[in-house]
Amino acid sequence: MNLTEFTHPEDLDALEVLNAIPILPVVLKKAMDLGVEQLYFGLNKASKIRLSENQLPELYNILPPICEQLEIPEPEFYLEMDPMPNAYAFGDTQTAITITSSLVEMMSHEELRAVVAHECAHIACHHMLYHSLAQVLANASGMFEVLATLAAPINYALMYWQRKSELSCDRAAALVTSPETVMAVMARFAGGPKSITSKVNMLEWAKQADEYEKIYNGSTWNKTLQRLAVIDQSHPFSAVRVREILKWKESEQYRNAKNNNPACPVCCRPIDKSWRFCKYCGHDLRR
Repeated sequence: MNLTEFTHPEDLDALEVLNAIPILPVVLKKAMDLGVEQLYFGLNKASKIRLSENQLPELYNILPPICEQLEIPEPEFYLEMDPMPNAYAFGDTQTAITITSSLVEMMSHEELRAVVAHECAHIACHHMLYHSLAQVLANASGMFEVLATLAAPINYALMYWQRKSELSCDRAAALVTSPETVMAVMARFAGGPKSITSKVNMLEWAKQADEYEKIYNGSTWNKTLQRLAVIDQSHPFSAVRVREILKWKESEQYRNAKNNNPACPVCCRPIDKSWRFCKYCGHDLRR
């Protein structure tokens, strides 16, 4: 899957600003090389359940077809007990994706695929160096707390870019699953389980993002308040993400990307349009 097919322009613009900060990529890479990555990988192995063909395969099997579609090596894949539904990727040279127990309980199989595809897209988009350091600074304690305090302006720039990068990964998840599935995931995160949020009117919800934008771009005081509210947030607000997916769904870029990246509806692996049957699962692709 070609990155130009789904990368959000605001992601590219924010990344250009971030890359313009003198020697930032070099400093961040050195920080990772000093042991941040190894620290997190050791903690993963000691405290979480690593998913595999032999360990909860019904969850693990979500990952390989997505990696094939996005053309990335498989990251390590972990399950973590947490009452908050969440998923995250970490690492630059060694990558891992973690999903939480409450996420698995809340999401349908297809919604879970969308979440995993979103995290895999961070790897495909080469977000992981900045993305991982943003997580370290956001959760800093001990010696890293001093680093986070000294690097506050850089941290704010990282968080701004990270919010924009999430929009690219939402698009990738929409290609792997569907825009409707990605919007359903947003509804779960914002409003709760399917029993409550299955009938959310996405168009009405997206209008809230328009109303929010008017407030955000309103008086100087409103701008100040809203910017303070998001300055250290890693993700855009859910209504904004739904509006962006709705807009992209109607674009020629989305239609072209979807046509260029067909997948088997049964096993979800990438296929060639010339195939009569899926070579992985044997499904008749012309039905």
